[in-house]
Amino acid sequence: MKRFEAVESPYLVPFDGSFDLSKTKTAPPAKEIDKKKNKKHLAKLVEEFAQLQEVLYAEDSYSVLLIFQAMDAAGKDSTIRAVMSGVNPAGFQVASFKQPSAEELDHDFLWRTAKRLPERGRIGVFNRSYYEEVLVVRVHPEYLEGQHLPPHPKLDKLWKERYASIRDHELHLARSGTVVVKFFLDVSPAEQRRRFLSRIDEPEKNWKFSAADVREAEHWSEYMAAYQDALRATSRPWAPWYAIPADDKPFMRAVVADVIVRTLKSLPLAYPKVSDEARAELQALREKLVGS
Repeated sequence: MKRFEAVESPYLVPFDGSFDLSKTKTAPPAKEIDKKKNKKHLAKLVEEFAQLQEVLYAEDSYSVLLIFQAMDAAGKDSTIRAVMSGVNPAGFQVASFKQPSAEELDHDFLWRTAKRLPERGRIGVFNRSYYEEVLVVRVHPEYLEGQHLPPHPKLDKLWKERYASIRDHELHLARSGTVVVKFFLDVSPAEQRRRFLSRIDEPEKNWKFSAADVREAEHWSEYMAAYQDALRATSRPWAPWYAIPADDKPFMRAVVADVIVRTLKSLPLAYPKVSDEARAELQALREKLVGS
């Protein structure tokens, strides 16, 4: 089986540990800020995505896992909804990971996500993922107290061990035919603040607002350090990270869709071949239907 390798993009996180989050752009190039153009481009990509998904489903050899991580209000939910709008639900599933349950805390940190991995032929989306264990748990190490861990090394070593576990896990998935593609939606503090205010000021968006989101935003620099280290440690050719500018949603959605479509095109996908015997049977059935 041909192993997937990352498709090129200006937003591909390098594999050599040199990623510098302070140098990334949260806004697209000025020439790319065209809402109408980006929406039109997205519509075309959604159509291509739907066609490729059908072949993926029919062939039943590869599965695809798309992971979305971001700060609050970066647009994960709306991006997943927009990019997946043409996908056949029969071959598609979304898992959202929030606060772990007592049962999940009694297992290793990869257990609850491993149960939700997509089957062959299907596309799975993780809205947050096992990366929370080196992001929010790193920013709030007190959460480790609820994980019932045996005596563990100093925190710096613990995070490195978890990065290693994640790399091993993703390499195992790649060897087994799961294509892992990870998106960090890179929103700026100013844009996040504007979206928080919108959720307060517009009544139909009030339900989206959470005071906890504002409290987490106060740890911005700590989160950025955690994201940078996690992306440096786990972006690999078989499980790449893409740091996508997220201040402009139409642009962000089009870029995400483009990466996914080109990833699927890079796979040796084809409809299953029908044997001569099966083809002869089909022809006989056709003649029967025509003559009835």
